[in-house]
Amino acid sequence: MLNPTRLGIAGGIIGGVCMFLVTLFSLYTGYAAPFLTLLSSVYVGYKISWIGSIIGLIYGFIDGFIKLYVLAWIYNKLGKTRV
Repeated sequence: MLNPTRLGIAGGIIGGVCMFLVTLFSLYTGYAAPFLTLLSSVYVGYKISWIGSIIGLIYGFIDGFIKLYVLAWIYNKLGKTRV
């Protein structure tokens, strides 16, 4: 049985840190700029900048938390129905 909250927090940390680092990397090198520009149309207030990296960290945490929380919840529900 998975703990949805703990898995969600772990996923949130990974997602947030990845968004933060990729945004900073793109800020200085231009790497992944088209992809991050696409993300800016989804995430309100996000752009490739220092402030955008903080906003991306927050959005990445929220996305990662929700996705892995739901994954663990579904996993636990399906595991209970097995015979």
